[in-house]
Amino acid sequence: MRPEQYVQEKAAASGSSFYYAFLFLPAPRRAAITAFYAFCREVDDVVDDAVDMGVAATKLAWWSQEVSRAFQGNPTHPTLRALLPHALNYGIQERHLQDVIAGCRMDLEQTRYLDYPNLQRYCHLVAGIVGEVSARIFGQEAAQTTQYAHKLGQALQLTNIIRDVGEDALRGRIYLPVNELQIFDVKAHEVIKRQYSDRFTALMQFQAQRAHALYDQALALLPESDRRSQKPGLMMASIYRTLLREIEATHFQVLHQRVRLTPLRKLWLAWRVQALGRM
Repeated sequence: MRPEQYVQEKAAASGSSFYYAFLFLPAPRRAAITAFYAFCREVDDVVDDAVDMGVAATKLAWWSQEVSRAFQGNPTHPTLRALLPHALNYGIQERHLQDVIAGCRMDLEQTRYLDYPNLQRYCHLVAGIVGEVSARIFGQEAAQTTQYAHKLGQALQLTNIIRDVGEDALRGRIYLPVNELQIFDVKAHEVIKRQYSDRFTALMQFQAQRAHALYDQALALLPESDRRSQKPGLMMASIYRTLLREIEATHFQVLHQRVRLTPLRKLWLAWRVQALGRM
């Protein structure tokens, strides 16, 4: 299987909303973002599929070495063989991929975050860096767009955290900051046992308000000169913010289910941004 086919199948199989934003890109940019996204899926799957944390850590160490080999001109994995030809064109650096791996490594090393600044560090690595690389691939020209991309990455990741509270708890992870659980008097065992309460709803409303603020801040940071090139990111903002509103409409019934948008609705939201330029 050719590397390009491998990353295409990896990206499509994930079922992620990101895939819909790729559809409208010119072929070279679509190839680059598909390969980069496939890399992110590969290292993220190491953690999500982990049964033995030691084995997962070894796999992440292998990926770190593979990234170093790739930037020395010797990639062996099809994902990096597909990605590296695009690295120079779009300013993708070794540090970007190593940071993504470092973020995934955090999932092996801790299952709680004491406060929001600690959670922000995690979001920076697994989402902000992804946003930075994506913005470059999409055609960033203005330097300020990097700030927009990092802020949007945080908003998307926090939306993921809100959506996946129940699933993450089953894996023994609670990303909601410990001090905020304490402020709203929500016990970790209540989350793990899927126990809803007015206290839990209030906690989740607080998280949603933070996410909405991040979306607003990101959009305010996007220079008008880059608005056209960054349409794929705006598609993601539209899809994920709509998802966040759907979660709010369920009164945060996220402990026992994953709230989803249908593929058709995601495609419609992406098309609307592409055709009409608005979310």
